[in-house]
Amino acid sequence: MNQKIYHTLRERIIFLAYNPGQILKEQALAEEFGVSRTPLRTVLFRLEWEHLLKILPRTGIQVSELELNTITHLFQARLELESVIGVMAAERFNKAHFNRLEQLTHRCRDLVAHHDPEKLARLDMDLKHLFHDAAGNPFLTEMSDRFYVLTFRLWYFNLMKMDAHGWHTESLCLESDLLALTDLLAKAYPDAVGKARKTQLLDHVERIRNTFLGLSHT
Repeated sequence: MNQKIYHTLRERIIFLAYNPGQILKEQALAEEFGVSRTPLRTVLFRLEWEHLLKILPRTGIQVSELELNTITHLFQARLELESVIGVMAAERFNKAHFNRLEQLTHRCRDLVAHHDPEKLARLDMDLKHLFHDAAGNPFLTEMSDRFYVLTFRLWYFNLMKMDAHGWHTESLCLESDLLALTDLLAKAYPDAVGKARKTQLLDHVERIRNTFLGLSHT
């Protein structure tokens, strides 16, 4: 599989460069990337398997819609998974991991007064990668990544539409999460870290739901 094309298309989908529901043309993509349809289709089939695209016969390729009910089910699947990863990561957290966590907290603090959805989103991704690295389980990482990407777009959509008050609340919540995790990790409470990751995700889901429903009625 052509990794460059795969990562480029995946980034465009999750960061909403392609709108949910948008129809993409295979020929146009092949011309853009300078490849034949065969290697392109390998990438498209992979993205369809990841539920980011739908290949529609005689129509084109459709970017998957943002469906709140489906995403809610995905969040439910993430809850226990992220809790387990939190416990495993806490058991293996070392000085290098703490340094990375401290850097993330500083980055988050700088964003409270600066509305930059992509920077905040990538910070959240880096936090996820930090816990994956500390947990050290590639199978859990693969599952977590797949579920994360499928829920990420709705949150990113919300971030881009937030007013100043919403942005301030969201960025402060992430900073508070980082500080709470730092404290629990420093105390070496693995079970508490797992519970905190689950609780933080539940709060995150509730903010997304409230913001999305509010936006959908404007």
